[in-house]
This record gives sequence, C-alpha cells and structure tokens, in this order.
Amino acid sequence: MPKIRSRKAISKTNESQTHAIRFNTGVGQHVLKNPLIVTSMVDKAALRQTDVCLEIGPGTGNMTVKLLEKVKKVIACEVDPRMVAELQKRVQGTPLCSKLQVVVGDVLKTDLPFFDVCVANLPYQISSPFVFKLLLHRPFFRCAVLMFQREFAERLVAKAGDKLYCRLSVNTQLLARVDMLMKVGKNNFRPPPKVESSVVRIEPRNPPPPINFQEWDGLVRICFTRKNKTLGASFKQSKVLGMLERNLKIHCSLNNIVS
Repeated sequence: MPKIRSRKAISKTNESQTHAIRFNTGVGQHVLKNPLIVTSMVDKAALRQTDVCLEIGPGTGNMTVKLLEKVKKVIACEVDPRMVAELQKRVQGTPLCSKLQVVVGDVLKTDLPFFDVCVANLPYQISSPFVFKLLLHRPFFRCAVLMFQREFAERLVAKAGDKLYCRLSVNTQLLARVDMLMKVGKNNFRPPPKVESSVVRIEPRNPPPPINFQEWDGLVRICFTRKNKTLGASFKQSKVLGMLERNLKIHCSLNNIVS
C-alpha cells in the first residue's frame, strides 16, 4: 500500500525545491521568505474582493498566493521564465489558478494593464523608473504597497530640510502621498541582500497637479544639480542659460511670439 505523505512532508518538499532554485541576485531576485511580513504588506494594501492587483517580480509566489486569496485577479509581471514556471506550478490544480494572469517580460518595457492596487517586492535596481511609470499611469490606481531599499524609501518620504531631500522626494510627493509603513531586515529574504529594506505606501493625487511633468522635472533637475549651490548660482551656469535660451526660442516659434 503506497504511503500517503503528510502536509508537513509536502511542505518540506516544496521548501527544498524552492531552495534548489538558483536566484539571480544580479537582477534583484531576493525572495521575501517571512510570512508575517508578506501578510502585513497584503493587509496594509486594504484589498477588496473586486480588486485587480498588480504584482512585480512575484518570484516563487509567496506573496502572490496571499494576494490571490483576497482579490478577483492578480496580474504578475515576471522577467525570469524559471520563476514563471515555479509560480504556475504552485497554483496549478487549485481554485486560485483561474485568478492568475502572468505577464512575462521587463515591466519597464511593458504597457501596464488596468489595476486597482499594486503590491510588490520590487527588484531594487528598477525602483526609480518604476515609481514614475506607476505615477504617470492612467487610469489612476488606488494605492501601491512596495518594498524598496531603505535609503531609497527614506528619500521618497524625506521632507524639505532633510539631508536626504532630493529631486526624487519633490517629484514623488508632487504626484502622490507617500508614507513609510515598516522597516524590513535583510535576513527576511532568501538570499539576503546587502542592504536593509523598507515598505512604503503610495497613493496618487487625484486629480493630479495641473502641470506639464516633463517641464517641471527639468526645472527640479536644475535645482538639485549641485545641492550646495544657491538657486541663483544654479541658474547662472552657462549650460543652463544656453538651454533656457534655446527653449525660449522654441516656445516663441511654436506660439508665433516675437521675442
């Protein structure tokens, strides 16, 4: 008579299979292994049963499974085909399988689908471009709960006068309300990264401020080019003056203004 494996044995087998995967830390593969932190991130997203949830870098699916239990649909973006196979194998043959859509590819080169909430343990090297891709996405989403490298997270929430206040702080807080939720130690990941992490909640401002973001970002870039200079000194640089003069000529030409 064949032996029936206990749930504990099956759990150990799944764990050993996960350990057998070689994670590519070069593309930010650090799987969040602490179930308490996974649960806390999911809870802080305040998910609804009717929500479509976007997850970036699902890895082996520790967070994905928790999300699938809470929402109508999860769209998981993953660049590594090995992780895609692990994720699909994890939900195969369960009621959760029909609620999962996997998008294979680089999220920065992919058009984001419609979603209500984004919850993700992001690859840290795409943090900045992804945040702005997210904030400029339309239609608006409700909120995002994201894991970042701690210093990056501190820059997101920094206020004027803080040492870490920078262009990232200004632009993010212009477009969204940003709150620090919790700190996460490196030992909560497998393999552990070299840096500490933090979880941040981002809620886009709706309606957004009535500005041309590209023009605004150009202005802020000049302001923060050299932090120890006054604004007057920054705008008196020959390169900046030349650029402003060229932009003025283009503006006048496009609007039939005689300068």
